[in-house]
Amino acid sequence: MEDTLRRLIVQLGEVAAISVLIELSLPALKRRVDAGDAVQPAWGEFLDRLAQRYGLPAAARVRPLRDDGPLAILVIAYRS
Repeated sequence: MEDTLRRLIVQLGEVAAISVLIELSLPALKRRVDAGDAVQPAWGEFLDRLAQRYGLPAAARVRPLRDDGPLAILVIAYRS
């Protein structure tokens, strides 16, 4: 997800503002945990890096979804 964000920022160039939202599917997350995956400290470190490396004015918002679907969806809004 971080690589996708990095590539997007490079493609956008200079923008006036950017906002990041991560939609996290709770049913998909439960399946992953039931299959043996663990929620790792890397998730929290990833969220911290978003603000530090990319200069976001606010932390990325994580919205839990009750719908089944992809584990995570990265939504980015920007104003040029």
